[in-house]
Amino acid sequence: MIFANFSIEQSLWSQGFNLVCGIDEVGRGCFAGPLVAGAVIFSSGSTQIKGLADSKLLTPKKRQKLSEEIKEKSIGFGIGEVAVEIIDKRGIMQATQYAFYLAVQNLRRTCDFFLIDAYPLKFISLSKQKALVSGDKISASIAAASIIAKVYRDSLMEKLHLDFPDYGFDKHKGYGTLFHRQMIKKFGLSSLHRKSFDIAKFI
Repeated sequence: MIFANFSIEQSLWSQGFNLVCGIDEVGRGCFAGPLVAGAVIFSSGSTQIKGLADSKLLTPKKRQKLSEEIKEKSIGFGIGEVAVEIIDKRGIMQATQYAFYLAVQNLRRTCDFFLIDAYPLKFISLSKQKALVSGDKISASIAAASIIAKVYRDSLMEKLHLDFPDYGFDKHKGYGTLFHRQMIKKFGLSSLHRKSFDIAKFI
């Protein structure tokens, strides 16, 4: 497994960007449920948190433990949650930007620089950001943002499962697994499903 580190952040810290924020989203490709973004700031000169990696590659237990450690050791973190209704109305690209925006707003801090996984921020000057391909495998801040967002969203989907028990949201978290597709075929779409995704073509 590839573990993320602070090498990019250290370069930025040395240039005077003291508050560097890592941002990532989870749930973008799901059939159902909200889109969630995380934003995390570590202080200049932070030491490595052991085990930081792409959240999808970690076990739920490891993610939970790391999420708690990230919140303890960071100097700020924020979550941005965008509901299905907004995803369907605005489209997934605009919804992603909105989730990023909400996560940054919920930091309640003014950051000097932003590191984002894959997608540039449309609401921040390009001179103050860098989008990294597979950023959650490289940057500790982005990996941390991915982890807290994943833990938050997974917990939310487990709670939503209680309202929609037929679909198994507690297991697949809204992703298009075979079981999920079979349940959609059997029960139809719920209000939690993203109608704009044309899910029928996958069934």
